[in-house]
Amino acid sequence: MAERLALFATAARGTEDLLAEELKELGAKRIRQDRGGVRFMAALDEALNVCLWSRIAMRVLYPLGEFDAHGAQGLYDAVASVPWEEHLTTNVTFAVDANLKDTEHAHSGFVALKVKDAIVDRLRDKLGSRPDVDTRNPDVSVVAHLVKEKLSLSLDLVGEPLHRRGYRVRPTPAPLKENLAAALLRAAGYTGTEALVDPMCGSGTLVIEGGLIARKRAPGINRSFAVERWPHLGTRAKELLADLRADARRNERKVEVPILGFDKSDEALEAADRNVKAARLGEEITLAEGDATKLPPLPEGGGLILTNPPYGDRLGSGGQKGMKTFYFKLGDSLRALPGWRVWVLSGNPAFESAFHARPMARRDVWNGPIPCTLLGYRAPPLPPGSKPVLGTPGESLEVAPVRPEHQDE
Repeated sequence: MAERLALFATAARGTEDLLAEELKELGAKRIRQDRGGVRFMAALDEALNVCLWSRIAMRVLYPLGEFDAHGAQGLYDAVASVPWEEHLTTNVTFAVDANLKDTEHAHSGFVALKVKDAIVDRLRDKLGSRPDVDTRNPDVSVVAHLVKEKLSLSLDLVGEPLHRRGYRVRPTPAPLKENLAAALLRAAGYTGTEALVDPMCGSGTLVIEGGLIARKRAPGINRSFAVERWPHLGTRAKELLADLRADARRNERKVEVPILGFDKSDEALEAADRNVKAARLGEEITLAEGDATKLPPLPEGGGLILTNPPYGDRLGSGGQKGMKTFYFKLGDSLRALPGWRVWVLSGNPAFESAFHARPMARRDVWNGPIPCTLLGYRAPPLPPGSKPVLGTPGESLEVAPVRPEHQDE
C-alpha cells in the first residue's frame, strides 16, 4: 500500500464542511474538519488529485510539525530543529510565507527572515552550502504560521493558491474568490445539471465556476503545482499529474443547460466576457445586459439563481435606506420566478428583512474579511404542465449553519 501523507487543506471560513465533503469524493481518508481547513490523509496520487480537482481548497499543505517558539531565538531554534535536508537541496530555490496572530513579533517579514536564516544555516551545516531564496517563483514554498508562541511549519504542495485558476484576466471591484464561489455553488446544491443564472454577475466568477462544474473540467487543469519541482517527489509527481490531467480531459462533458450572467454595468460585462473566454467557456456561458430588479424572461423550467449583491458601498448615494429599497425590489423580482430557487450571499445585515422572505437555509461564511450569510429560498412552483430543465432539484436540502469561532482573525 502506498504511504499516506498527513495533509491540511485550507479554505474560506464557513466552508470547511463543504471542503470535507469534496475531499471525501476525491479519495481522501481520515478526514477531520478544523478551523480554517480540513486535515486528511492521502497517498501521493490522491494528494495530487486533490490539487487538480479541488474547487474549494485554497492551499494543500504538508505539515512538518508544531513547536513552542519563545522570542526570536526560540523561533530560530524551533525552525533549525527540522530536518530540512530531507526536503530541500542546495540546487532548489525556496521562499517563506509567514502568517502571524497575537504574537510578540510585530511584522511577518521579521518572522519570515528568522525562518529563512534557520533553514539556510542548517542546510549549510548539513550539506556544505545553502539554497537560494526566490520570493517570486520558488521551487519549494515554506509556510510558517505563528499563533502566540505556537509555530506551525508546512510545505505548500500547490504554490500559487488554488483559487487562482488563471481565467481572471479582468477583475472588477471586490470580486469573489474563485474557491468561495465554488463553495457557494456546492452549498446551493448545484451539480451542473440545471440552469444557472447570476443576475449581478460582475466579473463572472459565479457563472464561470458553474460552467466548470457543468463541463466537469478540473479547476487546476491548466496550471502547474509546486510539488512538481520538489527535489525528492517532483519527478514522480510530474508523471502522476500527466496521467491525471489526461484522464480529466478525456472525461469532460458537454454542457446541456443554460448558464446566464446579467449585469447593468458595461464595464462589468466586458470584464466578464474576457474572463469567460479566458476560461474557454464562451460557448457554454451567455452574458447580457440586465437589471436584477427587472430581469428579462429566463428559460422555462427553472433552475438556480445564485448571486452576490452589493453590500452597500457600490451603489452610489442613498445610504442604508437606498440599499434596503434595492433589496426589496430585488426580492420582488427574484422571488416571482416559477421554478427558480434563489440563493444570495449577503454582506449587509439589512438584506434579509428587506428581501422580505423567510429563507429555507442559511450559512455563515466569510468573504475575505467580511462576515456574510448565504441565504437559500424555495422556488415557486412551476405552472402546470411545465418540465424542469434536465435535473433541476425539486427542493434544495437545508444547509446547517457554520458559524466562525474567531471573528477577529
